[in-house]
Amino acid sequence: MLRILKALVVLALLAFLGLVAFAYLGDLSPMRSDVSQPVELNVGQ
Repeated sequence: MLRILKALVVLALLAFLGLVAFAYLGDLSPMRSDVSQPVELNVGQ
């Protein structure tokens, strides 16, 4: 039982380290694109 618990702790630690590494090294920047839409002001006045 202790072996299984140790293995789970090691796997959880590796998963956490992988998540931290991805957060620092992965490309998490948002994709940018220009959006333009014509606006009509004072329509019907």
